[in-house]
Amino acid sequence: MTIRNWVKFFLKALLLGGAVTGLLGLFVRWDDVFSQPFNAGQWGEFLAGFVWLVIIGLTMSIISQLCFFAYLTVHQIGMNIFRTLRLWNWVQLLIIAVVITDLILFRFAPNAETTGQVWLYGSLLAILIFTAVVTAYFKAKWTNKETFISALFFMIVITTVEWLPALMVEEGNIDSWVTLLLFPFLAVNAYQLLVLPKYNAQSDVDRQKLEERRAARKAQAQTASKK
Repeated sequence: MTIRNWVKFFLKALLLGGAVTGLLGLFVRWDDVFSQPFNAGQWGEFLAGFVWLVIIGLTMSIISQLCFFAYLTVHQIGMNIFRTLRLWNWVQLLIIAVVITDLILFRFAPNAETTGQVWLYGSLLAILIFTAVVTAYFKAKWTNKETFISALFFMIVITTVEWLPALMVEEGNIDSWVTLLLFPFLAVNAYQLLVLPKYNAQSDVDRQKLEERRAARKAQAQTASKK
């Protein structure tokens, strides 16, 4: 990917994370952050709370992008270790199963003390898996079917790794943070998986155009020297 296209890729993913967190935070964190300044007409504090959530979303987006490029390296290492994509896919499926089991038994179960929390964590897990399957489906459809398992692994395992700090919080309003932080990770990760081929293809086109311009200038220089 060229620097120009990487900057576009980075900024769009960054803005996506900030927008999702800020807008969703208006609903998820309303009682904790926005209700008091809204009722009191303190619009400066209301705006400050919104900007604070957007900044959190920007930070989450950066974390997602770092993890994405780290996964690309891990994926290549896995391919080299296990030699075949089929074996590496089975390993990834095993890791997915372990991560989902860990989420249920060691992250959600200890915190699900009420019926409402059971429904909340069950819904979040369903959203995580559903989004992962849909993203992997379109990734395989738009590129090739062999990418399905890798995309599923990234969307479930890597998203869970990014989400883990929120899941480990034991004080404060943990439910709202667990809910809020899942969605920017899902949005940015899905965006990266689905649009990366577009930016890679555009980078190839840009490099080809650059080579053509260089060749044209060289030809013009040679023609001018002959004259």
